[in-house]
Amino acid sequence: MSDFQPKGHLAMLGANTIWGLMSPVTKLVLTTSAMTPLLMIDCRIFIACALFWFTSIFCPKEHVPPRDLFRLCGAAALGILFNQCCFIFGVSLTSPGEASLITTTMPMWVMVLAYIVLREPISAKKIGGIALGAIGAVTLMLSSKSMGDQADNPALGDAIVLLAQLSYALYLTFYKNFIHRYSLVTLMKWMFLFASIALLPASLPSILSMPWQSLTLMQWAGIGYVAVFATFIAYIFIMIGQKNLRPTIVGIYNYVQPIVATIVGVCLGLDSLTAVKVVAILLVFSGVYLVTISPSRASLRRHKRS
Repeated sequence: MSDFQPKGHLAMLGANTIWGLMSPVTKLVLTTSAMTPLLMIDCRIFIACALFWFTSIFCPKEHVPPRDLFRLCGAAALGILFNQCCFIFGVSLTSPGEASLITTTMPMWVMVLAYIVLREPISAKKIGGIALGAIGAVTLMLSSKSMGDQADNPALGDAIVLLAQLSYALYLTFYKNFIHRYSLVTLMKWMFLFASIALLPASLPSILSMPWQSLTLMQWAGIGYVAVFATFIAYIFIMIGQKNLRPTIVGIYNYVQPIVATIVGVCLGLDSLTAVKVVAILLVFSGVYLVTISPSRASLRRHKRS
């Protein structure tokens, strides 16, 4: 498989563009004391689950044996439940800027885990690409005016967001080969169903006692964005990317998120586009390019045979 798969790259660009707005939108929704992080997670997972099962009505039916359902349960725990719970709880305690900063660790986790689990080589190009992307992403976030957002417990929040990155990196590497067995809708509907079942017992009392009428139109819009765009649509894009690209390439697209946040800030007049930020953006895309052209395990095997 060639590492330049336009469909996979476009899907990852789309997912991380959507996710680039998720931290501030989530923080906006959580500004009311009635809306807790757990309820935000409930909205995200339950709505996406309903959308994936509704979509599956119009797709070819696929039989999933019990053994694979068990594996999908593990994928749901790592790729959805732990990842989303840790991220949203973390963002509620820290600032969106710091949360975005922590997400830059995910490609490094993926590179190390891909080497351990999938025996993907760690080449100089891959290390250099991740380093360039990290430098560019960190430079963008440090130069952003939103980095000074107030936080209740930034140290704990940052640690929880870090766990979210590790959880998702484990999912990308452990399930890289498994996901090719089924269509993305089949995979997503079962994963989100298992995540919903695991979440429901702890969530039901909060759902029933929540004064939903107290939410503003802006907060409902934020919930809709996080559930429909940042979950349902973004996970479709991620699955397309995961099916077409190596885990390290999927991971390095995380660095696109601060670019999106910067561009939106500039468009809204909340930030300014400087020469430093332009260079930082170029560093991010240079890093993605270097990781893309770094040799994979399969390409090294073909080279040895020739």
